[in-house]
Order: sequence, then structure tokens, then C-alpha cells
Amino acid sequence: MDSIGSLGLQQREGAPSCPQEGLRCPSNSSELVPECLQQFRVTGAQLRQIQTSLLDSMEQALKGQASPAPAVRMLPTYVGSTPHGTEKGDFVVLELGATGASLRVLWVTLMGIEGHKMEPRSQEFMIPQEVMLGPGQQLFDFAARCLSEFLDALPVGNQGLQLGFSFSFPCHQTGLDKSTLISWTKGFRCSGVEGQDVVQLLRDAIQRQGTYSIDVVAVVNDTVGTMMGCEPGVGPCEVGLVVDTGTNACYMEEARHVAVLDEDRGRVCISVEWGSFSDDGALGPVLTIFDRTLDHESLNLGAQRFEKMIGGLYLGELVRLVLAHLARCGVLFGGYTSPALLRQGGILLEHVAEMEDPSAGAARVHAILQDLGLNPRASDAEFVQHVCAAVCTRAAQLCAAALAAVLSRLQHSREQQTLQIAVATGGRVFERHPRFLSILQETVMLLAPECDVSFIPSVDGGGQGVAMVTAVAARLAAHRCLLEETLAPFRLTREQLAAVQAQMREAMAKGLQGEASSLRMLPTYVRATPDGSERGDFLALDLGGTNFRVLLVRVATGGVQITSQIYSIPECVAQGSGQQLFDHIVDCIVDFQEKQGLSGQSLPLGFTFSFPCTQLGLDQGILLNWTKGFNASDCEGQDVVCLLREAIGRRQAVELNVVAIVNDTVGTMMSCGYEDPHCEVGLIVGTGTNACYMEELRNVASVAGDSGHMCINMEWGAFGDDGSLSMLSTRFDASVDQASINTGKQRFEKMISGMYLGEIVRHTLLHLTSLGVLFRGQQTQHLQTRDIFKTKFLSEIESDSLALRQVRAILEDLGLSLTSDDALMVLEVCQAVSQRAAQLCGAGVAAVVEKIRENRGLEELTVSVGVDGTLYKLHPHFSSLVAATVRELAPRCVVTFLQSEDGSGKGAALVTAVACRLAQMTCV
Repeated sequence: MDSIGSLGLQQREGAPSCPQEGLRCPSNSSELVPECLQQFRVTGAQLRQIQTSLLDSMEQALKGQASPAPAVRMLPTYVGSTPHGTEKGDFVVLELGATGASLRVLWVTLMGIEGHKMEPRSQEFMIPQEVMLGPGQQLFDFAARCLSEFLDALPVGNQGLQLGFSFSFPCHQTGLDKSTLISWTKGFRCSGVEGQDVVQLLRDAIQRQGTYSIDVVAVVNDTVGTMMGCEPGVGPCEVGLVVDTGTNACYMEEARHVAVLDEDRGRVCISVEWGSFSDDGALGPVLTIFDRTLDHESLNLGAQRFEKMIGGLYLGELVRLVLAHLARCGVLFGGYTSPALLRQGGILLEHVAEMEDPSAGAARVHAILQDLGLNPRASDAEFVQHVCAAVCTRAAQLCAAALAAVLSRLQHSREQQTLQIAVATGGRVFERHPRFLSILQETVMLLAPECDVSFIPSVDGGGQGVAMVTAVAARLAAHRCLLEETLAPFRLTREQLAAVQAQMREAMAKGLQGEASSLRMLPTYVRATPDGSERGDFLALDLGGTNFRVLLVRVATGGVQITSQIYSIPECVAQGSGQQLFDHIVDCIVDFQEKQGLSGQSLPLGFTFSFPCTQLGLDQGILLNWTKGFNASDCEGQDVVCLLREAIGRRQAVELNVVAIVNDTVGTMMSCGYEDPHCEVGLIVGTGTNACYMEELRNVASVAGDSGHMCINMEWGAFGDDGSLSMLSTRFDASVDQASINTGKQRFEKMISGMYLGEIVRHTLLHLTSLGVLFRGQQTQHLQTRDIFKTKFLSEIESDSLALRQVRAILEDLGLSLTSDDALMVLEVCQAVSQRAAQLCGAGVAAVVEKIRENRGLEELTVSVGVDGTLYKLHPHFSSLVAATVRELAPRCVVTFLQSEDGSGKGAALVTAVACRLAQMTCV
């Protein structure tokens, strides 16, 4: 092993007198050993204080607090994903700083889930002290030569190699392959490196060497490598803990909590850099005179105080200082001190671990002490074992307090009552000191009882983990390409959206003239919007989905009052006979009248019927075809008002005055028009989608008259049924269409509305899973289930207020076993699908408002759009995306979007009220 002097414990020139010189030998030397041992005992309260103080420092650093400077750095490593076992390929690893004054090169072959394990090949190179303390270029040139020497022995040829660089010093990372050295530790003092990007320095050296084509993919510290090299158990390791020459921990933090990243999704591995923790209030009470002496004699006085109480570089030195003091006081070795006992680095970690081992026995302890030039007495072995145990027990307890702070942070950030977590452990202290882990475990259970922690030894001391970081980065890059390729058809350009707008304008014009068009442009016989003078009591019926509503609407001077009740329509009724459906509707109306004390009264009734109809008058509507899962027989081609009146007739002693049949889109426009006279467009984006607007009567070929207006029900869900949208249709749209009950129809609706978006997402996820991008490539029965991915999940998943863990919870509730990476990619799929839907909807609205503007010969149009539908109202970004698209495609229109309040019910009543007002005016 390297000399302690080369690793940072040599006496500094001109240093003041050593604190240990203040130690005096008591007159009663028998009390000295217990007194020394007592100094290393740490109480539970002291450990909790350290835990609390470190946690506070962690949170301050995460928030980016600059003053006062936090006691730990909390450095983002830009490792955003843990392995999931599918990683494959050959990778080169260069380790610098993990094992003191040596450099290691590894060749790691990963075989994925099914492949057999292959042991990595490695070679260690000792770093001369003049290189450790010389110019930085000399160090990196040495590393490049070692790389070449190692690879020369392998059949590499001309292939490009991917390298992971394990650089175990405090660094400021700004990317996975960008890392600036903050300060040297562990005895390295190379000039011209601090403040420089060490990856670039290595790349430059490799280029100067010029032997192999090597791409430095990632720079990783040994702690991150330890976490990533952990054998995956029930779940991934998300904490790494190293106690080697020095000590550190890392863990997977929610990215939104890391101020310097400015990210709101995903996770990132944070290197705590807890070796520098130095809160005097917490550490002061547990510092001994021996700690102060060790610090005084080190190269970095006052720095890395926590590490100097835990790290393997220092445990032997602490034991040496105690034994030397006891020897000087005549308690040990007959008062004799050997040169080895007085020399810094004379007692190493290996000596301490072996002497403390209870199975070693007095004879082995004697042999070690004799190797140090000492002549121990029979009683000395037991005293020495007690000293070794005290120093190492304290180190394990302090390490546990720090780990408990990390676990508390994880539990709090993930809002879990009980945290189940795997901690990967690495370093020579764990490897050579078995009791260290058991003490650590016991103390963690005491300090973090709500955490269920599994400790898993890391494979190959972090080397394999660095290869895994590199492999994960390669996997993520490949998966990113496949994801972008899959989602590219959903990402529409302005030119594509403008083409949709133009095609819709053309289809509108043809539909109005009665020519062949995918837009029916149906007259609704609603000739005016409310003017505010409407008064009276009205009944409204609302049939447009699986729930049916009956409403009493009172229109008075003070506004509109609504009383309503919801009735369900069983699937067997929705898909049974037409007579059965309308009899059920009348039964619901009668029940409502009885509950409201309206039995026997004949109030004007507006019927919101949200299915494609050809209207021949305000109270005449011929059903063209069912949508939204309805398929009642003997209805298509029939006047639904007549069907309703016939059902009323079959129910004796019931009188209802059906004044108007209203499409829900028209009802939405009328509902908002009562509040805003500029509202001349209605838009529905819910289970289905549709739009209506006030057209100039002269443009409506099917209705006589040249003056005035007519509300046109566009039935735009069918836009593109003539193939005009085929260039925008993806393979996933085709799958959804093929599985629907109306294949080839409602193509625009199937790209926009809530009934279909979840299915588009599901088919996209199935495809990405088949490519191995999602869910480790493992197809699940849940994802094969039609309609399991409801559109409401898109709204929840895309919510800005949801943390990634909540997104994962939503998906896990669907039976999907996924990683954080999977959750992020599912989020991107949802965003792509819903963004396309909103943009297509916006292109349609832009076509409508431009048509109105041109009809009226205006330079600029001010118009409002009344909107209803759960997708528009509940999705966090849909409405803003629609508005942005309209602004871009119709810049000469000032468009305000108004969310309708009960458009289907209130709107139907207002259509009826306007009809009654116009009828009274005609009579007058």
C-alpha cells in the first residue's frame, strides 16, 4: 500500500506546535486507557445532532444557498438513470483516485438480462509520486499511456471504444462528460488541473497518444460507480456508499429539488461530498485530541474533517496516535515506542482490521505489533484491540448518522411513510473490516427506524459501475433516437397545420354549397344568439354520452338558475333498440318532474342531442349515424324529435312541448353567448369533438334566404374521412381506427378527442416496448388491454404539479412495472399525442374564425369561442396550445376562449328561450 505521506498526512513546513503536545500523562496511568476510549464514544443524541445538521446542509445546498456556504456540496453528477439489466456491449473504464496512488484500467463486457456474466479484465498501474505532485499534463499523459498499454494486449483493432472515467475527487459537473476539478484530495497535488475540465484533459492526452479511437462518454466518481455497479435485486440501488481511503455517498434525488439544474422532471444522482462536512456545532463535541492532531499534521488542515474521522486513510493513523500516547505514558509496551509507531502511516487500515477481528486471537495481535518493532506484553493485545474497536466503531456510527440523513431526505422528498431502499456499499473498509457494516446497520436502524434498508456489496469496487454508467448512457442515447423517431409524426410543423387550416376551409365551402365534402355543414335553424331579454322556465334534456341529464332552467332578470339530475344509460340500452332508449329517456324526465313538483306542467323543452343530425327545422333532426359508443337500432335516418314524442305518447298522462333539438356544440355557443355577445363559435373537445359557428345565411345553399345568420353545425369530427388527413395519420392512428366500431369514419375526431387519445398513447407504448425502449422490452397483459389507458391519465400525467413519483404511481396502478426513465418517456408520449390534438383543434378554429372575418369583409375580427368538454377543461396544457395555434394561423383575428358553464343544459334552454322570444316577436 502507498505511504501515508503521499496521501496527505505529511507534516507541513512551518506548522505550529502539534495539539497532542498538550496531552499529559495522568498520575494514575490505569485510568488512561478508559479515558482514551471514552473520547471515541458517541451518544445517540450526538448522532442525531449530526444527522439533523447534515440533512439541513444537504437541503441548503440543493436550494443553491450561497451564504452561509452549506457544509456539503451536493454536486449533480448528471447520471439520471440506474441500470435495468438490459445493458450490453464492451466498455473501457479508467479509474483514477479510487485506490490512492494507483490507476486502474478495465475492459468490461455486459451481456444483458439473459447473457452469462463475464469477469472484467483489469490492470493496475502504480502512479509515481512525482507524477502525483507534478504538472497536470504529465498525469493525464501517464493515464493515456496506461490505457494504450492495457489495450495493446487485447484484440481491439480499429473499433471505436466507449470509455467511462472514474475520477474520485471533488468536481463540479455540468454534464455527464463535463467535470471541473474543484480541489485535489488524497495526496494528489498536480498543477494546472484545478478549475479545468478533467474530461477534456483526458481527451487531449488520448489524442496526443494517438493510438486508439476512444470516446470518453461519462465522468463518474467512485461513489456513483459503486451505486451503479450494484447487482440489481428486487429494485435498483439508489444510494451509493463508499468508505475507502476517503468516504462519500450519492443518491437519486428528484431533479426538481436541485436548483442548479432548473429541471422539473426526472431524477439525478447527487454526490453528497460529505467528507467535507464540518459543522462545529455537530462535530465539535465528538472530536478528540487525536482527531485534532491528525488534522494538524495533514496537508489540508481544517478540511475534510468528517472524512478524517471515517476514511480508511485515517483510521490507522488515529489508532497509531492513541497507541503512541499510551506508550509514552507507560501504559503500553512497557513505555517503549518504536520508529514505526512514531512514524506517520506506521499503522495501516489492514493492521487495524486484523487486530480488531475477535477471531484473530492474542497471538496474531502480538505478531502484528512485533512487525511494527514493538515488544508487547500479554495485557497489551487486549488494550490494543479495545483501541481499534473504539476508533472503528465511532467511524461506523458517524457514517450511519450521515447515511440516515440521506435516507431521511429520500423519504421526505418521495413522501413515503416507509422507505424501502437498497444501498450499494464499496471500499476497503467494508471489504476488510466485517464489523464496520454490522455497526453501521444497527446504528441506521436506530436513527432511521422508518427506513427498510438493504445493504448490497458493489461489484468490482465501482469499476463495473463506471462501465454501467457508460452503458446506461449509451442505452439512453439509443432509446432517445428510437423515441424521437416514433414521436416525429406527432410533431406537426407550422406548414402542416396551415395545410390543415386550408383543407378545412375548402371542405367548409364545399359543404355549405351541398357539394361532396367530409364536413356536412348542417344548418341548425338557430338564427340568433341570446340578447339578454329572454325570460321564463324551460326544461332541457342532455343526451351525448353514457350519462343523461334532465334540467330545469329558470331564465330571469338576475341570471340563470339551474336544477339538474344525472341519470345513467346502461350499455345494453345504448346499444339496444331505439324504442327502449327513448322510453328510458322519458322515464327519467317523468322521475325528474315528480321530484321537482312539475308533474302535469307543459314547459318548453330543448333537447340537446349530441350526435350527427341533419336538421330540417328547429324541432326536426334526422340522425345520420351514432357515435361515442351508441348503436341503438332503428334510429339512424329517423327524426329523433319524433322518436322522443312517440315515447312521450306511450307514457300516458305526460305532456311535453319539444321546441328545439340542439347539438351540444350549439348549446355551448348559446350558453356563452348569454354572457358575451361576441360569442359566435362553439367548440366541444371532450369524449368527441365538434364545432359550430354563425354563418351568413346567403352562403347556406340548403336554406332559403339571403339575409341574416344561421348557426352551422360543422360535424367536424368527420373531417378527413375523404382521405385528406392521411398524410398526418400515424400507424397508431390506424390501429385505433381499425379497432373502433366505425372504421374509416370520424378521422379528425379520432386524432383529437378524449375517447381516442388514451388508445393512441397505449398503441404507441406497445410499439416502444416492442423496440425495447420501454419496460425493459417486456410486454405486459395490462398494456395489451384495450381502453386501459384512459385519456384522463394524460391530463394527470402532464400536470405540472405532479412529481415524477406520482406519474409512476398512476402507471403502477395500471399494473405497469416501470423505472423513472420509463415514466419520463411515457410523459413524452402523452405530451406528443395531446399536443398534436390541441394543434389540430387550433387549426380548425383558425379556419372557422378566418371564414367569419372574410364573410364580413373585416381587416380584423374580434370574436369569442364558447368551449366545453372534459379534455379541454381538465388537461393542463390543451387550452393554451389551442389558443397559441389560433394566434399563429389566424393573426388578424382576436379570439377569446370562454369556458362554458353547462353548455349542453343551459345552452339548450337558451336556444328554446331565443326561439320563444323570436316566435313572440313574429306574433306581435
